[in-house]
Amino acid sequence: MGNAPASAREALDLVRAGLGYLAAADATALAAAEQAECLRGLERAEAVLTAARAFILAGFTAGQGYSGDADYSPRAWLIHKTGVTKAAAVALTAWAKRTATHPRVVAALAAEDLSESYGRTICRWTDKMPGDCREAADAILLSAAKAGMGLRDLAGLAAEMYERSRSHRPDEDPARGFEDRAVRLETTFQGAGVMSGDLTPECAAVVGAVLDALSAPAGAEDTRTREQRYHDGLHEAMRRLLAAGLLPERAGQPVKAWAHMSLADLLRLDSSSALQEEWTVRVRAQWAARRAAASETGGDGGAWLDGDAAEAIACDAAMAPIVTGDVNVEALEDLVRLCTELGRLRHADAGAGPADAGGPGPDAGPAQEALERAIIGKAVDLLSGPDGLASFLRQRQLGARLGGPSLPLDIGVSATIPAGIRNAVLLRDRHCQWAGKCDQPAAACEVHHTKHQADGGPTSVKACVLLCWFHHQVVIHRWGWTLVLNPDGTTTAWNKDKTKVLHSHGPPARAG
Repeated sequence: MGNAPASAREALDLVRAGLGYLAAADATALAAAEQAECLRGLERAEAVLTAARAFILAGFTAGQGYSGDADYSPRAWLIHKTGVTKAAAVALTAWAKRTATHPRVVAALAAEDLSESYGRTICRWTDKMPGDCREAADAILLSAAKAGMGLRDLAGLAAEMYERSRSHRPDEDPARGFEDRAVRLETTFQGAGVMSGDLTPECAAVVGAVLDALSAPAGAEDTRTREQRYHDGLHEAMRRLLAAGLLPERAGQPVKAWAHMSLADLLRLDSSSALQEEWTVRVRAQWAARRAAASETGGDGGAWLDGDAAEAIACDAAMAPIVTGDVNVEALEDLVRLCTELGRLRHADAGAGPADAGGPGPDAGPAQEALERAIIGKAVDLLSGPDGLASFLRQRQLGARLGGPSLPLDIGVSATIPAGIRNAVLLRDRHCQWAGKCDQPAAACEVHHTKHQADGGPTSVKACVLLCWFHHQVVIHRWGWTLVLNPDGTTTAWNKDKTKVLHSHGPPARAG
């Protein structure tokens, strides 16, 4: 016991050192028997790791340790502070909950009596049983697994116990299978959706009836498969529901279906030059990158379209072109140098000034700062001002449908947030911009004035930021945190007594 670690941190260091040794070892130099033993040992270590993490996370959750970092749940804290994916965080928090609902299973993992995957499967089976039968069922299945029963036989044993546990309940019990209902909709790297789930019999009947009604073949020339017709039927059902105006508002706004299309794809609808085609290819690549990012980090719920899909929806969609521009900071140094050289040249032509001495003079610092601000201001005016380049292109090059008047994006103090500013903030941020990171999509967020309206805070794009309800209403307005939007697009937040400061690590995603 004299060599035992004195703290949890030291124990973790020992574990990491051992695993690091194995990761750095030349596995090809090991005999097959050694490789097999390492693999068996690593599975046992994974089981113990799962149990240890579950107990620690359960304690962390019970003490609401995540609230110290202004996160609203242990799942969110894991995503933002440990760098795991959403799916991994869900799995980890599930094990933490099992320390209370399946204590025997977690104890078996800690004792290396079964693997993590076997333990997870057993929990999934016994979760379907009544609560008063679950612990006994876990004990029977764990004993059988320890004795060497395979997964196939374990499944049969679990099914038999499940039916016996429910034998005293009639088949028409309305609760039967209801708790297992679920629908999951995920977005792939390329922007497509993947739907899966478990529907109750009633829901399955309704969905089936709707899909059958809207997916009938359209004639002999209709070559779609049944699965493709079901997909198109689901699309049509959702489109009709959205158009009917029967959906409740979300975050105080009517429900809309957003479809993002880049200027590149809009211009592709007409014939274009080779130079424009080259520019289009580059912009579409950037568009694909932003679409992929939205699939992982969340967004406003909109579909990111290009190519034929963009052309199809542009046929009858309400078009709202949004011009965004970023200052090219890398070009700023060259601009400052050129303007400074021009100023020196003018001084030289006049026969006076600091340029004659070969140096910039004592006031060059403040003068250069003023010059930088002026250059940035003029660059923004050129790009997106009322008479700027972007406005000219939008009105003159995109045709009558896209050439409407611009909406103001800075109106001073206002009791409400106009649609133009709200949509610009939504499309700029795309998800909650809390400095400690948050994955709530734009559709579930509210627009927050970084300076409270009661204190004269202006209503403008640069003075507003997108926050989810929790970080807006609870963290800021209840817990007293302060959030500021930095000039580079990052956010910084600090708690009421300024003992903790959070920084985001990059500017918000920009709409193309």
